[in-house]
Amino acid sequence: MDSVSSHVSFIGIVDFTEDARWVYASESVQDLLGFEPRELIGRPSLGLVHPDELAQVRKMHYDTIKQDKAATLAYLRMKHKDPCKGYILCSITRTVCQNVLVGSVSFASPGPRAMHNNSTAQEVTVITPSARDFEFRRWNDPNPMPPCPILAPPGRGNGPDVDDPSHSPPMRFNPLPHQSVRTSLILDRFSERCGIHYCANDSILPPETVMGRSFFDFVTPRHEDLVRNWIDVVKGWGVNERGQPSDGGFGFGKFAICVRGRDSSLRTDVPSSRTRRSPPSNSARSQSHPSRARSHSRRDLSSPLRVREYQKPSAPGDEIMVDAIFSAHSDGLLVIIRKASSS
Repeated sequence: MDSVSSHVSFIGIVDFTEDARWVYASESVQDLLGFEPRELIGRPSLGLVHPDELAQVRKMHYDTIKQDKAATLAYLRMKHKDPCKGYILCSITRTVCQNVLVGSVSFASPGPRAMHNNSTAQEVTVITPSARDFEFRRWNDPNPMPPCPILAPPGRGNGPDVDDPSHSPPMRFNPLPHQSVRTSLILDRFSERCGIHYCANDSILPPETVMGRSFFDFVTPRHEDLVRNWIDVVKGWGVNERGQPSDGGFGFGKFAICVRGRDSSLRTDVPSSRTRRSPPSNSARSQSHPSRARSHSRRDLSSPLRVREYQKPSAPGDEIMVDAIFSAHSDGLLVIIRKASSS
């Protein structure tokens, strides 16, 4: 495994079909697996899984959808385009977003970053035996975002325990049950405005309204500083041993979104004691990421942001409280949201 491939992660989205066909793959897939995104779209992602692990991975794919899981992690082997590189041990994250699975793929290696990623996941599944040492969780670690309850099919009642193999029905991918209402956003992690590059569906925010705009246009003013701090922290987690952008586990939070959006650039920040770093040179940017020359500046979290004036409050009914999962990757930030419960 070369030094570039072993330090990146890419964002991937697959559908609910039996072969989990690719719907989206970010550019860093080429650094990790050798494929360009256009070579994968529409093709089965399970076609890249090691034959010895295919049955287990297909079962995991089905269970993830059936049980409406979120922020899960698995270790398995995926095929590189170059036959000489064979199969690569990868860390795979997955979250159900209505009719797709959204997550990431990164090179798996032991160490503090793997332990951190595992400790923030809601579930860790080790399929490749050599990855057993990566399985690490804090004792009695609570679930930060429990799965939404799955209703039993009509006429079946509660029925037997679905985890009991003697009562488990055969896998049927068509039709699959309707899932809880979630959507996913892919943000630009290399800018302060966090522009929205991708919106999975229109369940919470309309794609035609959000695409290309700052993520903070859809965060209510009273929660903007809080969410900015969360994103700064997640960016800090998503840095590999070489200081390059990579994956960094999950962060969980709750905040209010502004459905119709606003102009977040109208806020006036007071610099006060906040110190801004000068932008790095072009050569430094090139070293920070193997496939693109980008950079992002981090805010000084030790000094709270003071604001002179906000826009006037949103209209009644324009705000929605959401639960959110944040994660950083080589190509961007992944934010998954669902409507929070009334409590």
